[in-house]
Amino acid sequence: MKNLYKLFIATAILLIMGGCKKYLDINTNPAVPQTSKAELLLPPILFQMTNGTSQDYRFIWKITQNLIGASTDDGSISSEKHTFVRSSDNGGVIWRMTYVDLGLNLENLINDAVANQKYEYAAIGYAIKAWAYQQTTDLYGPIILDEAFTPGMLKFPYHDQPDVYAKVRFYCEQSIKYSNMKSPLDYSTQLASITGDGIYKGNMPKWRKFVYAIYALQYSHLVNKPEFKTQYADSVLKYTNLSFADESESATVYFSAASTDDTNPFGPTLGYINTSGTSATYYGRISTTILNYLAGGVRGIPTTNPTSSIDPRISRMLPASTATATLGRYIAGVPTQGSSTSGLPIVFGSIPAGATNYNGKYIYADAARYPIMTYSQLQFTKAEALFLQGKTTDAYTAYRAGILGHMVFCNTYGRASKTPDPIITDLEINAYLASSEVAQSAATLTLADIMGQKYIAQWGWAGLEQWSDIRKYHYSATVFRQFYQIPTADLLLGGKYAYRFRPRYNSEYVWNTEELKKWGGLDVDYMTKETWFSQP
Repeated sequence: MKNLYKLFIATAILLIMGGCKKYLDINTNPAVPQTSKAELLLPPILFQMTNGTSQDYRFIWKITQNLIGASTDDGSISSEKHTFVRSSDNGGVIWRMTYVDLGLNLENLINDAVANQKYEYAAIGYAIKAWAYQQTTDLYGPIILDEAFTPGMLKFPYHDQPDVYAKVRFYCEQSIKYSNMKSPLDYSTQLASITGDGIYKGNMPKWRKFVYAIYALQYSHLVNKPEFKTQYADSVLKYTNLSFADESESATVYFSAASTDDTNPFGPTLGYINTSGTSATYYGRISTTILNYLAGGVRGIPTTNPTSSIDPRISRMLPASTATATLGRYIAGVPTQGSSTSGLPIVFGSIPAGATNYNGKYIYADAARYPIMTYSQLQFTKAEALFLQGKTTDAYTAYRAGILGHMVFCNTYGRASKTPDPIITDLEINAYLASSEVAQSAATLTLADIMGQKYIAQWGWAGLEQWSDIRKYHYSATVFRQFYQIPTADLLLGGKYAYRFRPRYNSEYVWNTEELKKWGGLDVDYMTKETWFSQP
């Protein structure tokens, strides 16, 4: 993925220096090759999966209360108050990711792979396309579908979620079809190389499991539909069972951190979370929601500003305060209240003495893998579906597997810092599993137990899936015990919670306003209109 971070700057320079003709003749930039070979297009596509989601997650996290800001500036606090900055592309990067950054590159990859019998690349391409469109519709609701890349078209119609969900399943079917076909030429060495498949190194069985995970998560969104208990829940179970067998099969994008251009967007070097320097206050601060869950609040009353917890993940996931008054304690800010909490730490921890930047912590390190979907996430998804069907014994088994899986996740993917935290030991895990924070039988298991543990497992990386969970339960304080219920006066769009982001300002609100108007996209409170998937 080397040099891909500078793609757009490089493109602009090429256009200025030589005009369009020279730009189209270029064959030195792998993101815009003269011949659109699938094997050249895959690495930048994988990078854009992380680049696009990471930028929008900063704003989604404010709504899900995964991470907040330490500023009361309007631009910082708006998402926490479930509104938006007008004439801004905040929250529009996933739109750009799907239609521009992946865009024609992904279309060309699939077309070249199918036409030239590069079936492994076709399978990967369709899997990524399914994932991208699922992300996009779950964030924005109605989106552009088949017409997105029609030559000569300047204004685009939107399709509502039932159509998009069906199209995502079609892309999944195509991916599985090609994953079971063998290319005449052997691409295994290329796919396994550092410039190949940065997720599964060309392992087709694992890519099929990736696709099954998309199916499972999609069906899990539909808990409010009358068919859920009798149909969709069974689909969740079917596809979670076909998907990841353990955390080693989780979908994560590799970064070496050997250079700035091959660095995890969640890490301190690229600065997405600490934008404007190490003292930035817009993003990346710990909220009371996650701290309370890790400090005894899954089932009990959380300890205020603790120095430790029965949950061993607290010290591996969260940095302790370095402020004099709260030194060594875990502190957090209340969403929407900004700088009212003094000394609020950033997720990277503190800057070591004599250093100029953070070492990173948990999955917020330059060399950390970037999670896309995980085993523990799916186990909680499975537990939820079983619980809603009344199959509490099987739900309890999946619930315990999810907790154990996330402990492994922390040990596997959360230790890429230059000074990694100690591994979570079996002794710590067993003590936690035997504690009052974990249901001790199927009879005592609740939906809040499952979704609280899933919140912890998805914290800080699964922005959209986290929000889908919260939206389908309509911000319920019963299901999400530690979610801070924002006072109506602080919800700036008529006292209502947000259910979608506005599409990208600089494409849709500037060029496609007629279509937006059809869907109510010009209404001030458009963000609060509930999307199809969470409706009855």
